[in-house]
Amino acid sequence: MSSRPNHSAGKVLIIDDEPVIADTLAIILRQSGFDAVAAYTGGEAVEKAKTWLPDLLLSDIILPDMNGVQAVDRILENQPHCRVLLISGQAGVVAAVGDSKLATGAAVDVIAKPIHPEDLVGKVRKLLST
Repeated sequence: MSSRPNHSAGKVLIIDDEPVIADTLAIILRQSGFDAVAAYTGGEAVEKAKTWLPDLLLSDIILPDMNGVQAVDRILENQPHCRVLLISGQAGVVAAVGDSKLATGAAVDVIAKPIHPEDLVGKVRKLLST
């Protein structure tokens, strides 16, 4: 059985350094009709995005090699059409956005951990429809 749906509602690249979280989010999104893959570092996500061309980036803020905002900024340099959904267990997410590309026009939203699956799917659908 293929993990990719035949008629995807959109391509979502999930960036989280906790493989269980990243893989679980990918499963939830695939079960909801999205084509979703996971990356476990910012660098891996930047490389994957070059060829996979996601419609939406779902990124944790805290990553081991670069923060999620930096990874998203690098991806947006080549794919400015991408929507962005930041996830974090920390309250100071807005400060991390600062003067990144996210603050200058990308369609972006923020969701706190833990994430209820219905909330996640709703936010992803909303961002992809804008």
